[in-house]
Amino acid sequence: MIIRNSIILLDQIQKHMAAGEDPWHAVIDSAVMRFRPIMLTAAAAILGMIPLMKSVFWGPLAVAIASGLFVATVLTLLVLPTMYAAWFKVKRTS
Repeated sequence: MIIRNSIILLDQIQKHMAAGEDPWHAVIDSAVMRFRPIMLTAAAAILGMIPLMKSVFWGPLAVAIASGLFVATVLTLLVLPTMYAAWFKVKRTS
């Protein structure tokens, strides 16, 4: 799920730049545009793990999946655009 979200976010950046937007605004606009879909899919998966957390057998796995998905989602939305901008040396424009 996180890999899919990352690929979609990077593809969205490329689409914005192909449409003529400068790279700085393409990175920001793509992250803002994909925020809601990424958060909704992650929240659905995390909330789906809640009933399993009560189980003795499946509880630890559900906690690991839910917490890992939460952290990975935050990294996807915050760190991935930052790393993209740093890697491709995107300069801030006004």
